[in-house]
Amino acid sequence: MTADSPLVRLETLVLIGIGAFAGSNLRYFTMGLLSDVRAVLLVNVLGCFALGFLVYEAEYTGLIGRESRIVLTTGFLSSLTTYSTFAVQTALATDPLALVAIVASNYGLGFAGVLTSRSLARRLRDSTLTARGETA
Repeated sequence: MTADSPLVRLETLVLIGIGAFAGSNLRYFTMGLLSDVRAVLLVNVLGCFALGFLVYEAEYTGLIGRESRIVLTTGFLSSLTTYSTFAVQTALATDPLALVAIVASNYGLGFAGVLTSRSLARRLRDSTLTARGETA
């Protein structure tokens, strides 16, 4: 079957739905374990790390297939992370220091997660090239 076949598209949509179900349930579970602010920070930072890895892995090695990346990014990670809850928490923060801490930690640690995952993807690329006998 071709990639634009209705059955292939339907399969992709179903897999995205399964990923979304898993991601949203993991976020819900995390919010039951930690305070809301900490849970949202954790899922957002982990989501940034994972998304960064998937993006850079695709650029550097392409070992993970396109369909798998779509399921993981559009399905799982978009349901795991939550910008809307982060925005509401920020708007509801009554202490200016808490407001700054929420914003700085979500953006700062999220960005750090992306940079860290980029380093991991580069190491994966380098080890893949070395395994093939190529040099970077």
